[in-house]
Order: sequence, then C-alpha cells, then structure tokens
Amino acid sequence: MIAREDFLPITKLDLRKRNIEQLDFVFVSGDAYVDHPSFGHAIIARLLESRGYKVGIIPQPDWKNAEAFKELGRPRLGFLVASGNIDSMVNHYTTSKKKRRGDLYSPGGKDGYRPDRALIVYCNRIREAYKDVPIIIGGIEASLRRFAHYDYWDDKVRRSILFDARADLMVYGMGEKPILQIAEALDSGMDIKYITYINGTAYIAPGFDGITEAEVIPSFEDVSANKKKYAEAFMVQYEEQDYHTGRTIIQPHGEKYLVQNPPAAPMTMEELDELYKIKFTRTYHPIYQKDGGIPALTEVKFSLTSQRGCFGGCSFCALTFHQGRVIQTRSNESIIQEAKQMIEEPDFKGYIHDVGGPTANFHSPSCEKQIKEGVCKKKQCMHPAPCKKLKVDHKEYLKLLRSLRTLPGVKKVFIRSGIRYDYMMLDPSDEFFKELCEHHVSGQLKVAPEHVSDAVLHYMGKPGRGVYDRFVDKYYKINKRIGKEQYLVPYLMSSHPGSDLKAAVELAEYVRDMGYNPEQIQDFYPTPGTLSTCMYYTGVDPRTMKPVYVPRTPEEKEMQRALIQYRNPKNYALIYKALIKAGRKDLIGFGEKCLIKPPRNNEQADKKGNKHNSSRSESKDRRENAQEKSRSNNRSKKRK
Repeated sequence: MIAREDFLPITKLDLRKRNIEQLDFVFVSGDAYVDHPSFGHAIIARLLESRGYKVGIIPQPDWKNAEAFKELGRPRLGFLVASGNIDSMVNHYTTSKKKRRGDLYSPGGKDGYRPDRALIVYCNRIREAYKDVPIIIGGIEASLRRFAHYDYWDDKVRRSILFDARADLMVYGMGEKPILQIAEALDSGMDIKYITYINGTAYIAPGFDGITEAEVIPSFEDVSANKKKYAEAFMVQYEEQDYHTGRTIIQPHGEKYLVQNPPAAPMTMEELDELYKIKFTRTYHPIYQKDGGIPALTEVKFSLTSQRGCFGGCSFCALTFHQGRVIQTRSNESIIQEAKQMIEEPDFKGYIHDVGGPTANFHSPSCEKQIKEGVCKKKQCMHPAPCKKLKVDHKEYLKLLRSLRTLPGVKKVFIRSGIRYDYMMLDPSDEFFKELCEHHVSGQLKVAPEHVSDAVLHYMGKPGRGVYDRFVDKYYKINKRIGKEQYLVPYLMSSHPGSDLKAAVELAEYVRDMGYNPEQIQDFYPTPGTLSTCMYYTGVDPRTMKPVYVPRTPEEKEMQRALIQYRNPKNYALIYKALIKAGRKDLIGFGEKCLIKPPRNNEQADKKGNKHNSSRSESKDRRENAQEKSRSNNRSKKRK
C-alpha cells in the first residue's frame, strides 16, 4: 500500500516527519497533487528531488488568504508556480464564456478549487507572504501568455503574464532543462536578477543594451492599438520557436522590456529515459481519497507517453508554441519498462489505454535536416502539401506496439492519442494501418478531419477533404478484409476563421451524407498563442497579411454549430435562418437531400421548431435512431 510518506511533503506535519527544516523549492500548483508523470507539477518536482533538492508542493491553495502560501515555510531557493495542466480560463469557461460544471483536475471533479487567472493570483499572494523570495513561473498558462497576447475572455490584448504575475523569471515550453539550470544557479548563490542567460526562459529588463542577435517586435502598446502590428509581432514569435535557429525576442512594455531567450534544446532519448526512470507513486495524494480521487488521473493512469512535440502544424493547436515541432522520443525499452510497472498495479485490468503523445504516429523527427539544422521557418512539414523531405515511417512505432501486446497481463493496447490520417495515407506500406484496425481500435476510431471545406481546412492547416475521404474508404475496406465491424468517429469544428455560412452548410451536407449524428463537435476556442487566435483577433492571416473571414457574433456561431446538429429539432429555427441567409433554400423541403422541412403554411419557424417537423420527418428520425442504436449494441457486444 502506498503511504503518505511516499509523496512529496504538502503540510508542516509532513516536513516534521521527514525532519526537514527548510525546503529548497515550494511548488504551487492549480491542480490537485497527482504524483504521475502526466502532471507537470509532479514531473518537475520529482526531477528536482532526484538531483538532491528538497521540494514540497502546495496544491490548490486558498488563494483568498496569503497565509495558505506559508504552509511549507519560506523556501531556500524559490517558489515554482503553475496554474495546472490546462490554462485556468480554458478550464473554467466554455467557448460561449459560460462557467463549466466541474473540474477534472480537482478533488471529486468539483469546481471552485482554483481562481481565474490562477498564475497571476498565486504569484501576487506569494508576494504578500514573502516579498523577496524568487518566483519562477511555468506551465501552459505561462508559456502561451509570455508575450502581449489577445485574451478571449477580456476581449482585449493583455500584456505579458510576467508583468501581471510580478514573477522574476518564466520558463516556457517543456521546462526540465531550464529548471535544472535555474536551480543550479540559485544554489550557487546567484541572485535571480542575473539569471538572464538560460534558453527556454523569459524575463523583464529595464533595457536591452548588450543583447545581440535579437529581434525587437512591436510593443504591447502598438499591438494593443493596431491589429496589423499584432499580426506582425505574432509571426516573429511563431517563426522563432526552434532551438537551432530561434533568436532572442524583445517586446517593449512601457518603459520596460520583455526578453525571451531562444528555446531550450529538446530532450534527447537518453534524457527522456532518465526522466521516466524517476520513481512516481502514479496516483493521487491520499488526502483526496475521501472525495473520490482526481478524475483526470483515470484516463492517463494506464497510458504511456512515448514522445513529445508535433510537426503537424494545426493552426488552432498551441503545441507548436509549447512543446515545439521537433519529435522527442523515448526508447522502446523505457516505455516497456514503464508498462511492466503498470501491469503490477492492483487495479490494472489488462488494458493499456494509450501509447502516444500529441500525435501518436509521429514517432520520429520529420526529416534529417530537422535534426541537424532545425525546422523550416517559412514552411510546414505537412501543409499545404507534404514536404518532399518528409520521412514517413511507422516501423519503430509498430515494433513498440507489438512488444506491448505480448507482455504478460496485457489484453489490449489502445491508441487514443491523435492519429494523423494524412500521414498514414503517405505510408507506402499498409502494415501499420492493418495492425491499427486489427489490434488497437475498440469498435470506434476517433480521428480529426475538423472540417470538409477546403477553404476552411487551409486556414486550419489541415489536409484537404479528398485525403480524408480516401482514408475513410481505406479504413472500411481494411476492416472488411480482416472481418471487423468498426466505425469512425470524426471530430468536427465550427466557427473557425475562414468558415462562413456557405462552408458551414457544406459541413452540414457532409454530416447528412454520413447518415448519423457526429459525437464530437467543438466551437473554435481562441486560446492564447495559436495562429488561429491571431486570425480571429486581427481578421488577417498573419502568414500572408490577407483578410480572412471570421464568424464573431454569438448568433452566427450558434447557427454554424446548429447546422452540424441539424437533426436536433431544437435547432430548427437557427437552421432555417442560416439556410435562408446562405441562399440555400434548396435544403428546405421534403427531398432526401434536404436538411429540414419547410415551416407549416409558409410561416417563419418558431423558436422551438418542433411543431414544424412533419410526421414523415419524425418517422425518418426514429428509423435513423433505431439503426444507430442497433449499430451501437453490436459494437458493445463485440467489445464484450
């Protein structure tokens, strides 16, 4: 049984039991304390501990009282602060800015354990508690907000989070390498104000004399007042994220300057293997047992992280800005060793839930040039067309999956990370495709075409519809050949920049022809740091500076989402209005290709829309629902 003493200290009592008079670092986290390598606070804290530092964690402190931040005393070297695995505003609010119910990273999945803009609140409380202790911020919330950035929830440009948090130093990206260098410098007695040389960090400076080979981008004041300047500044940030070629970036903020050093070098295979050798309890702290635990652990507890980074280049994804485009892979031996540890856990039922990373089947750098010279600044690996130098190879990933399948105690190995179907279609061998269907799908494979309009897909950085259509056809042919009845579940996105009502109707027609309702629909969410968010705010594509259509009004966003869910009677009024506005009256009628029936007696649709559906439509809906239920039951039986 795992004892409380197996975890890092979180209270004064824990310190006394360990005879610790003073910690070196105190990590303040917006997430509950889960001692698992999928949680940022655990991996950074355990890494420092493995190097001889004494580290404690204050998880989800009461932010209304500075006393809560004194629980573990004054650290010798500094506070490390992160808001959690998810940006606190994304964690709290939907795309319509409504408060979410629950928090998967909190006890019992309940909300209310962390504040909005957690990083800023925590740091300011620490300053109240200890005025002169070094504060180092990191994690996704810091990383994506390191420059002046458009904030969707305030609907304005906010300055770098370093200024509002009043922190001394920021670690951006994956922070293992920078944090060890920072710890070493602080431990040597260096004042934090002189720690300005570490790659993967950013700091505030009174000037920038002596900094060479730097790019000065438009100031906070300029990007707040001028959207073109914002787009120009963003493109510099976007293109300088490679550790080989990235330069120092400076952004004036009033009379001071944000200085971002070049990115840290990616972790080597040997370094990642060493990191995952560190002992974790792999579960949540015992204090959460009474609340039912931490729900976010459920999916990752029996999952394996095989790599980091992604060269997919999706415009709406923040990973380019956080993990980078270079794939960093663990050795198969390291992953298999972790799997063996999982198998020994008492609640392991024989199922490995996932083997992957941001993109499961990106298992090595995209090309040899990337390893030696860095990624291309002006060119993506996959878009608008695959690079001729792109290395397409699933052999090593397949080797790993085969080894995991044969481990004693393993019944099934699933792949639930994102699969890039366009990358699969480039592979001249069907070996991975066949084994994916045969061994790693549980009745349904989730994939992310996101849209079907080529114009929208271009702005998304995704392949054209034709690639997805060929993938779908091949998927069902392979399943038929191996004698399996398995389905595809497509992720679809509405209201992305570039998507007008015409494109939304095109997507609705595709859903109609699929013959069933899609399970996964996401309204575009303008999170900080993404190319798509820059388009949303500025109305231009920063790569070309050409205008791009942006659906902004709540009504249009509702119409675009409703079109995808046109079978829902509650959406009738919105769909009717959208089709009229788009000039697509041909889709209102009784024909097989129509999305909705016409209003009764040519009246306008009422708010509910239910009464305008004819008995013929209701009969068709019942028939489709019965068919879908039958398919679902068949899939359930096969899984059993």
